Amino acid sequence: MVFRNLVRSTLRNTQASSYKNHVVAARTLQEHLVRVPVLARWSSTEASIQKDDSETELKFKGHDMLAPFTAGWQSTDTNPLVIEKSKGSYVWDVNGNKYLDSLAGLWCTALGGNEPRLVAAATAQLNTLPFYHSFWNRSTKPSLDLAKELLNTFTATKMGKAFFTNSGSEANDSQVKLVWYYNNALGRPNKKKFIAREKSYHGSTLISASLSGLPALHQKFDLPAPFVLHTDCPHYWRYHLPGESEEEFSTRLANNLENLILKEGPETIAAFIAEPVMGAGGVILPPATYFDKIQPILKKYDILFIADEVICAFGRLGTMFGCDKYGMKPDLVSMAKALSSAYMPIGAVLVSPEVSDVIHSQSNKLGTFSHGFTYSGHPVSCAVALEAIKIYKERNIPEVVQRISHKFQDGLKAFSDSPIIGEIRGTGLILGTEFTDNKSPNTAFPPEWGVGAFFGAQCQKHGMLVRVAGDNIMMSPPFIITPEEVDELISIYGKALEATEERVKELKSQQK
Repeated sequence: MVFRNLVRSTLRNTQASSYKNHVVAARTLQEHLVRVPVLARWSSTEASIQKDDSETELKFKGHDMLAPFTAGWQSTDTNPLVIEKSKGSYVWDVNGNKYLDSLAGLWCTALGGNEPRLVAAATAQLNTLPFYHSFWNRSTKPSLDLAKELLNTFTATKMGKAFFTNSGSEANDSQVKLVWYYNNALGRPNKKKFIAREKSYHGSTLISASLSGLPALHQKFDLPAPFVLHTDCPHYWRYHLPGESEEEFSTRLANNLENLILKEGPETIAAFIAEPVMGAGGVILPPATYFDKIQPILKKYDILFIADEVICAFGRLGTMFGCDKYGMKPDLVSMAKALSSAYMPIGAVLVSPEVSDVIHSQSNKLGTFSHGFTYSGHPVSCAVALEAIKIYKERNIPEVVQRISHKFQDGLKAFSDSPIIGEIRGTGLILGTEFTDNKSPNTAFPPEWGVGAFFGAQCQKHGMLVRVAGDNIMMSPPFIITPEEVDELISIYGKALEATEERVKELKSQQK
């Protein structure tokens, strides 16, 4: 079953090989793989370990949930990893197995799995006012307090108003509507196109998935929407020309962006959206001087700059916001995830005074600003977010991240000499590993080998969860991870890498 699943997954997600080649590869895997399933899919993203059946284990194969970012056959043919409890940097599944959560859930449980102050904040608000909305000039104290706190906390550039959503996807979806509303109010009905970047991730709703530069989010969804354009991915290691420095690479990408703007017509381009560090696309850091070169072009053509801080905000990079680290001066900002340390769903959009003043004026003309959600500014979510931000400031979390990040980054980058690793890249508490053959960005391993998925399964076997996306591995542990836990993380990574190197050796020997 494992090997049929692997063949099925690679057939659906690659264009490189014929069915016959996949079957041959599957036979090779059947002879040599350790007794764990390897699920090598970009869109599935996770490697799983299926243990031998046991009467004592809880099983959920064939469950009733339409699972996000999961293939149907995975739900029907395999048992999901069902997490039951969390504490600090660890989670436990329903069968009692303990895992170091090196991704902090989905880049989000910044304060770990059992911060008592966040639980207390939620409980107190539930006991006082479990819900009230923010429509029609009604609101709640937590939502008003959080809006003020966010405007005071974000200092890269002055922001005028905060708008609340339930997720990062909704935040980026709302950005598009706000920008369109703004340009219509200014009498610029043709200034509606958005430029995002290849390999970016901005969410999975219709508009935010269109902004994202990952093909899996577009396939069979009739996306991206026609108003979205994509420019170069700023991944220096993969895309730089021979002899080209990081600064020269940044200059070339900036020139390409300006050429795209001129080709489409500056009067049609409304906004450019970028993550400070690209997360789900593979942890891609901006090359030197990248944002320094991009921002003047946006100003030149009166194009709004949206910073997607959903992953980077509140300390992930060792600064309160990614904008602080890279000198970004956005007109609008999206955030979510660590905003509440993921204890309650919440996202936010920060809007500059220049944009918010126009929105206010237009809403006065129309009689209302007709955008919002039932749970915009949910009082429980806002209460938890307020307490999370208070903790980040009291404990100086960005400085905490800076201190621990040296051990985290240096310890993992010490494995860079591995013959199967093309690049290890990261900053703060976010890191990506890309497996390639001959250490070259142009020589990928055969997708049917499932190198990244094998590595992920080995990590899980040894008690650690990582993010697997093809042959990319991503990690973003909680901000509260201890030095001892970093040592454990590095040790498990090393064991998984050693097993993966051996596996690749075996597969290569089969080709001779």
